[in-house]
Amino acid sequence: MEQPIGPFLSGFGLIGIILCILLLVFYVWSIVWAYKDAQRRGKPGWLVALVVLLMVWPVGLVVWLLLRPQT
Repeated sequence: MEQPIGPFLSGFGLIGIILCILLLVFYVWSIVWAYKDAQRRGKPGWLVALVVLLMVWPVGLVVWLLLRPQT
């Protein structure tokens, strides 16, 4: 009987794993950055971070970049 997870991980490769880790790091960094940026601009940071987190990720970040108040 074939194991379903084995071929997936072996086909994913080291480069794929590294790319996924880098994407995860960038995702977390963008949430933290949006939080800190909102706090600096006098907006509720937790709300902006939540929007970036829960919206489809790149869309939430772009929405914040477009709608954030000027300093």
